[in-house]
Amino acid sequence: MKTRDLTDLLLLAAIWGSSFLFMRLAVPAFGPTALAFVRVAGAALVLLPILLLRGEGPVLRANWKPMIVLGLTNSALPFLLFGYALVTLPAALAAIFNAATPLFTALIAWAWLGDPLDRWRSLGLALGFAGVVGLALVKSLATGSLGSLQFDIPSALAILACLLGTLMYGHAASHAKRYLKGVPSMAMAAGTQAAAALALALPAALTWPAAMPGLRDWLCAAALAVLASALAYILYFRLISRVGPTGASSVTFLVPVFAAAWGWLFLGETVTLPMALGGGVILAGTALVLGLWPRRPAVAGA
Repeated sequence: MKTRDLTDLLLLAAIWGSSFLFMRLAVPAFGPTALAFVRVAGAALVLLPILLLRGEGPVLRANWKPMIVLGLTNSALPFLLFGYALVTLPAALAAIFNAATPLFTALIAWAWLGDPLDRWRSLGLALGFAGVVGLALVKSLATGSLGSLQFDIPSALAILACLLGTLMYGHAASHAKRYLKGVPSMAMAAGTQAAAALALALPAALTWPAAMPGLRDWLCAAALAVLASALAYILYFRLISRVGPTGASSVTFLVPVFAAAWGWLFLGETVTLPMALGGGVILAGTALVLGLWPRRPAVAGA
């Protein structure tokens, strides 16, 4: 991994970690489905004019089919599934399922694309996931959120929704590598967000809030659109093309670390020693997945 790729990964994790702040503030006013639509539609409105000015409009026409699939599996459907799940599940439990994304991504990339999955990368995936689980459990114990969870049919359906959403994220990364190889990251970001906006338009219209959200809520939604979707997906698709699906999806491990850091800086949330230790385990696992440590020879065909 080059320095530029590592910088992109950390910047992406910081952006997606901060998105929890904006979602926490805006989702009560919009609701999960309407907020997801505003997020992807706003990103498309930002990216499409830039794409046309860059003269990359023909790229969308040449690759519109795989971009529609990617927009559905990487944005629209997972957003709906996790939005549905969060009505029932505590955020900490949803974060654990979301952190399984690199695990699914690695298995799909190994089976479909032949990406290497050696013992160091496997250990890194296990460590990263364990670190996220530990971090989420520590936070949930501090708030008592898991204690209110009822193990019934709605909870089972919510867990199933999380697993389906995570599986779609894992498929989407390999889909982008397989069918959109060589396509500029700007074009992939613009095309997929436009496709997601079209898919979410009707569900958002049916669930649009009766009371118009306030200025603060719209500003938070704008931050989600411009930073957490438009800029973030340019970085994400660029990482997929440079370091592969598994390496790019390892950003999911780092997102809870940055979310905890932003909560500590701006919301006054407490960071305990167990949380810090969980963050350290996540960093170690991510370093193993990315091949930053220990140094090992390249695998033929990687």
